[in-house]
Amino acid sequence: MTRKLRCQFVTITMSIVTVMLCAIMFLIYFFTKMNLENNSINMMQNIAGRPFLLHFPNELQEDVRLPYFTLQLSKQGDLVAAGGGYYDLSDEGFLKDLINATFSNAGRVGIIEEYNLRFYRANTSVSQILVYADISNELAILNSLIRNCLLVGLACFLVFLCISFLLANWVVKPIDRAWNQQRQFIADASHELKTPLTVIMTNAELMQNPDYDETSRIKFSSSILVMSKQMRNLVEQMLELARADNVQCNTVFSSVDFSRLISDATLPFEPIFFEKGLTLHTEISDGITVNGDPAQLRQVLDILLDNAQKYSWEKGTTWVTLKKHGKGHCLLTVADEGAEIPPSDLNQLFKRFYRADKARSRTGGMGQSGSFGLGLSIAETIIAQHKGKIWAESKNNINRFFVELGTSEFLFQ
Repeated sequence: MTRKLRCQFVTITMSIVTVMLCAIMFLIYFFTKMNLENNSINMMQNIAGRPFLLHFPNELQEDVRLPYFTLQLSKQGDLVAAGGGYYDLSDEGFLKDLINATFSNAGRVGIIEEYNLRFYRANTSVSQILVYADISNELAILNSLIRNCLLVGLACFLVFLCISFLLANWVVKPIDRAWNQQRQFIADASHELKTPLTVIMTNAELMQNPDYDETSRIKFSSSILVMSKQMRNLVEQMLELARADNVQCNTVFSSVDFSRLISDATLPFEPIFFEKGLTLHTEISDGITVNGDPAQLRQVLDILLDNAQKYSWEKGTTWVTLKKHGKGHCLLTVADEGAEIPPSDLNQLFKRFYRADKARSRTGGMGQSGSFGLGLSIAETIIAQHKGKIWAESKNNINRFFVELGTSEFLFQ
């Protein structure tokens, strides 16, 4: 897919470049040609006014010959005089053929290609004046210009071709990364759904076996229910990610009392921590407001507290703190006592379906770094939409998750 996009990008870019180069070369050739023609015709018009004075006094030396000559004809078309000296004007046959070729052209100005001459006709009261100019040098200049334009155009084409390949790689790189992430996401989601589906199917088949008693059937039914809940949670998280990814960038946020939101959001977790023998401490500064979506911000805290109660050590402590952080920012911290997360895994925690140890099962003594990562991915997406930052640190058996947001008076300025 991305290879096709690269080819399309290069093709479109080079098509545009080719058209532009052709247009530029044509304009250069056209204006150069017109300039040479106009200069030549202007000189011929000046000469027509003084047909046998081919230079202005004190401008040219006597031995300098201009590439022009004139013929004076009577009203009847007979040759009266010739001058110029640039050509051999003693050949009457040549002059006669030249005059016939001139009058075969109805225009006042024209070109006789056989002799590489441009002519200009001027009428007086008693005669006609024909002025001829050699255009060999003009044609040589234009031919040289064409060659140079082709060489320069080819060089520019090759340079732009190389640049377009580099730009194509640069432009397609995010698409390629997103495509690979999508494929990996689908593969991981399929893998995670496959395990509970296998368990459900196996237990369902065992329930249909008449060799098992009612107690075993209840056990199989309970296992099916547990796996179904796990699948439902996983699917809900995937849908939540999809909704978070599709949130419009122009969503209008409102002012939120972040201090009160955090205080209210921690209350439902207190009995959960108490039942598990865990301790939950809160330290929340008052008067902190942010611009955002209250439901989404609360969901971020729910995700972090849910991770903390799942992966804390037995009888461990979790701390939730909110305070101002620098000018115009606040910092939310959720820290819990648990197995340290390796430094190599800290930056990977927010990737979807990331596991520090993919060989471990989701229920078999998995540490915090071995979690699915869907919840943290949702949290990262939400915080990114709020123009904030989220990151993790792990030290001395304490895992900390930080969320930095701009306060309402500075955010989105």
